[in-house]
Amino acid sequence: MDKPIAKLDAAVALEHERLESLIGSMADGVIAVDDSIHVVIYNGAALNILDVNDSIKDQPLKRFLHLYDNNGQPVDIEPLVKGTVRATSKRDYLLHYEDGSRVNLYLSIAPVHLGYGTKGDHGYVLLLRDITHEKSLEEERDEFISVVSHELRTPIAIAEGNVSNAQFIIARDNTTNPAIVDALKVAHEQIIFLANMVNDLSTLSRAERGKLTLELADINPHKLVTELVASYSKDAEAKSLKLRSDLNPHLEILSSSELYVREILQNFITNALKYTEKGSVVIGAHPKDNGVEFTVTDTGIGISKADQERVFDKFYRSEDYRTRATSGTGLGLYVTIKLARLLHAEISLESTLNKGSVFSIFIPNLR
Repeated sequence: MDKPIAKLDAAVALEHERLESLIGSMADGVIAVDDSIHVVIYNGAALNILDVNDSIKDQPLKRFLHLYDNNGQPVDIEPLVKGTVRATSKRDYLLHYEDGSRVNLYLSIAPVHLGYGTKGDHGYVLLLRDITHEKSLEEERDEFISVVSHELRTPIAIAEGNVSNAQFIIARDNTTNPAIVDALKVAHEQIIFLANMVNDLSTLSRAERGKLTLELADINPHKLVTELVASYSKDAEAKSLKLRSDLNPHLEILSSSELYVREILQNFITNALKYTEKGSVVIGAHPKDNGVEFTVTDTGIGISKADQERVFDKFYRSEDYRTRATSGTGLGLYVTIKLARLLHAEISLESTLNKGSVFSIFIPNLR
């Protein structure tokens, strides 16, 4: 009986050595804690990030990990870890040191159920990475995008105004030269595309830098949807599509940001019209809980399962040839998800290839 037990103990010890060797070889800081948030396992990289020279085993994590959010408010690590029910990560923490210096920290927390320590039957694994240099580059990039998008607005507006005037003069004087008419039409379309891209870049820059602010207002969902249908009716008619509304008669006033709600719905509608060749686009609004659920339903090309998982990623565009045949930056839906988070809204997507898509967003009352 003793020999099998000895062999088992040796095997466990070997696996433990392998685990510690694996963790020790990682470039990122790794800390495993038990359910009382005391350190069980750690590696050298974690000590470097925490700026600690001594052993931290069996010590409370809060003694070494002094976190602050991006507003400069302290974050209590123990409830943060204990409140984690699934693997999560965040790049917006600051780690403060005793000498007053600080670094930007990437922190990933994952609950595990492997019998860590002796005080409980589960624990957590934390992954730490110093991303100060990355954050600096991101801030420079966002500042560059902000400046460029701002400086481009004036020349784009001037170009759009002049081309529009030329189109008006040609129409007024009944000029029938098709080459001139077509050239101006294409130029105007490209200028509008560029203007929309600059607007997306500007909004993206402000979102990434945390500069977006909420200005709450009373929104009449019925009026908003009716206005959107009227605004996009000519675009729908140009493609022989039916554009209509589906409004619940019991809609009530919604308290949120009208600017951002409108922008989100505009992104959904423009995508629906762009990727629908026949059939219809329906803009709906229905009461739900303490808010309103807006939907945009189309009979377009649909989105594959693989693309649905990435459609809200920055600069992502499907490899589907029908998507590539139309112009786009891959920023619209990424900006949409940023605005939705600001509104505490929930977005969902249902789509079937060659049958159509339904984009839904639940906007809660913020008062």
